[in-house]
Amino acid sequence: MLKPLTEKQTKPNIKPSIFSLELHELEAWLTDIREPKFRGKQIFEWLYKKRVSSFEEMTNLPLGLREKLEKDFYIKPLKEVVRQESSDGTIKFLFELQDGYSIETVLMRHEYGNSICVTTQVGCRLGCTFCASTLGGLKRNLLAGEIVAQVLQVQRALDETEERVSSVVVMGIGEPFDNYEGLMSFLKIINHDQGLNIGARHITISTSGVVPYIYKFADEGMQINFAISLHAPNTETRSRLMPVNRMYPLNELMDSIRYYIKKTGRRVTFEYGLFGKVNDSIEHANELADLIKDIKCHVNLIPVNYVPERDYVRTPKTQIFKFLETLTSRGINATIRREQGHDIDAACGQLRAKERKEETR
Repeated sequence: MLKPLTEKQTKPNIKPSIFSLELHELEAWLTDIREPKFRGKQIFEWLYKKRVSSFEEMTNLPLGLREKLEKDFYIKPLKEVVRQESSDGTIKFLFELQDGYSIETVLMRHEYGNSICVTTQVGCRLGCTFCASTLGGLKRNLLAGEIVAQVLQVQRALDETEERVSSVVVMGIGEPFDNYEGLMSFLKIINHDQGLNIGARHITISTSGVVPYIYKFADEGMQINFAISLHAPNTETRSRLMPVNRMYPLNELMDSIRYYIKKTGRRVTFEYGLFGKVNDSIEHANELADLIKDIKCHVNLIPVNYVPERDYVRTPKTQIFKFLETLTSRGINATIRREQGHDIDAACGQLRAKERKEETR
């Protein structure tokens, strides 16, 4: 069982972000300061439709209210530090937070639209042995507003070319379910029709397998896409790659996934990174097919990005296709994820590890 996070990790000593408030919470704050509730929708319009960067620009609000907003909330929670652009259109951002920590956000361009990958924690405590995000451990959870602001920052960049964020994947630095409350608030804000109005079926959450929260998320009744970072077909290999498997063993994880599918009726995606001579043999493919044969799912095979701080190597392309063919011949719905950002620091946590070595030691 994961230990509870410290107060410092969940309640950083920083000014609250206006983007952390759901509409009903903003309306409650307005009521407390004796302002009419309808101002909440006006503020949401300024934040999410007009995307202003200061309270001063909210010109249909009384001056006194703008001053109270300025006093109580922060409207610029992120500062862009680095922007890397790939030849394929992928853009990776490194943002600095109020307290000086840094996070990554990625814009990925697809034929079907623009997708953004957001971060939920500064660092990560799950210790996956292939991931740069875990270098230096967990510093703290992000506030909901710091996750929302990532989407807004990228949307502002897209506004320059009259484009839109069409989908969001919660697969950046950190374990989303280790920041469950912040995650849920974030989802409700970006999904709200007065907020960014991103449809639930255009949002995907990925977990490393924090089993208690899979049951809890299933009971939320949200129509959000759900993915599991599986990466191995057996407990021994998964424990080697992902220490979380020692806390929540593979059989318990599979039981929670079956509960999720039964409760929601929705398909899940298994993310399976292929690591040379670790989990990529035909035997592994057959073992994986046996593990998930009765589950409503899709397998996303991921040719791993090389991370200098880790010692795993990419599976050869011919072997990747053999692995795929083995799965499909067994009736498993599977595809190979298209590689993006190969000419920039694309791996999760890699840009932060390169630019902020003091955070990742």
